[in-house]
Amino acid sequence: MKKQVKFRDYAKNIAETKSSMSTDASSAFFSMTQAEYAAGNFKQKVSEGAMTARLRVGAGVDNVAGVKLPVFTKYDTGAAADNQSLGLVGGGKKIVAVREKFTILLENLIKLASLQTSFVTLDEALKVTNRRVNALENVTIPKIQTILDYISRELDELEREDFTRLKLVQGKKEVQMEEEAKLRALAGTPAPKPSNEEDITAAFDAQDDEDVVF
Repeated sequence: MKKQVKFRDYAKNIAETKSSMSTDASSAFFSMTQAEYAAGNFKQKVSEGAMTARLRVGAGVDNVAGVKLPVFTKYDTGAAADNQSLGLVGGGKKIVAVREKFTILLENLIKLASLQTSFVTLDEALKVTNRRVNALENVTIPKIQTILDYISRELDELEREDFTRLKLVQGKKEVQMEEEAKLRALAGTPAPKPSNEEDITAAFDAQDDEDVVF
């Protein structure tokens, strides 16, 4: 079933993404510590900026066997970074490394959110499908089978009634024929020949035919 295959794929991808995220998060925060050591505490300068988002999250829909699953994707807004002056005194490379590593961590976070949301939605759809299947197997199909069994029994009963009726009619005909035979025997009347055994030549007289001259 396509839903179950996709469900297993989501579970596998979630496990792999979580495993890689632990490494990416450790690397990103360690890089943050290195940058603060090299450039000082620059968090205050970052928070004082315009804070224009360069990355945003877009939502889409993936159709899997009739189930609409939400899909989150990252896209670049094209906005310029407001903190280009950071690291001019020192630690500029470390700050750039922090930006890159946290961008990778953000991408994995968006991917994980998309996978888990789709996983939960598909899990609910599978539960609904399983409930419907159980209802068919345990309620609907037994009801239909009971009706079919009842119809079969009624047809068998009608067939037995027809057979019994035919036997009764045949028995009455045999009794009637026996009584007619007894009456004919008492009256001395011969039994009539069946219509298919009558002599068809008895109705013709040879003297009625004219002579044929050759």
